[in-house]
This record gives sequence, structure tokens and C-alpha cells, in this order.
Amino acid sequence: MNGYQLPRVKEKDTHSKVIGYLLWIFGFTGSHRFYYGKPVTGTIWFFTFGLLGIGWLIDVFLIPAMDREADLRFTAGPIEYNVAWILLTFLGALGVHRMYQGKWISGVVYLLTGGLFFLGVLYDFWTLNDQVSVRNAEGRGAFQ
Repeated sequence: MNGYQLPRVKEKDTHSKVIGYLLWIFGFTGSHRFYYGKPVTGTIWFFTFGLLGIGWLIDVFLIPAMDREADLRFTAGPIEYNVAWILLTFLGALGVHRMYQGKWISGVVYLLTGGLFFLGVLYDFWTLNDQVSVRNAEGRGAFQ
């Protein structure tokens, strides 16, 4: 062993390949691309059904690279990206993902208005990774 080797720095794992591949199954909707922080191509995949299935098939090989890129790009912290994305995907119109981030007022507004008539949910699909990253950088947990 070389005595001059630098110690390995623990890499943060903000996004999961398992969840990425589960979302890829429904990839013709672009959900896996939104999850990995690629909202423009996610929207293109949504409207073209994964580039008519061709882009969807190619993405099975690109997910590991998208996962590494997302891990480097987004800030780890007390708010888990995986939990936030699951809450947005299944309970987005109820605002539970916003309450999880500690955004209680907008969470209640979403609850009472169906996610601001679902337009707010679409906005959150575009920006959830950045919202969680900012919240984690502030060091604010879900219940602070």
C-alpha cells in the first residue's frame, strides 16, 4: 500500500439507482429524468413518450451516469430526496412533499387547492431537487 494515497472521501448518495430504475419502467413519462434533475428532457420524454421508446431504451444504460451526476450536483442533508420524490409522485396534490420539507404554509395551501389546481405540482416536478438542495444547504430539517 502506498503511504501517499489520500484517504477516500465518503461520497454522498442523494439519489438512488434503484428508484431511478423503478421510475425508468415508467420512463416514457420522463419521471426518471425529472428525478435526476433533468426537467427539460423529462418534459420532452413526457410529450414524446420517451422519444417514441428509443430514448427510453437508451436511458437504461444512462441511469448510472445520471445518478452520479445528481449525487455530485445536489446537496445532501436532513431532507431525503427519495422520500420527497415519493411524496410528490403519490401525494403531490395534497402538499405532503412540501410539509416534509418544512414548508407548512404552502403545504396547507396545496392541500386545500389540490396542489394549486395541479399547476403547482407540475412546477414542483421541475424544481423539487433544487428545493430540497437549498433546504439542505440551509441546514434546515423537515421539522425545524
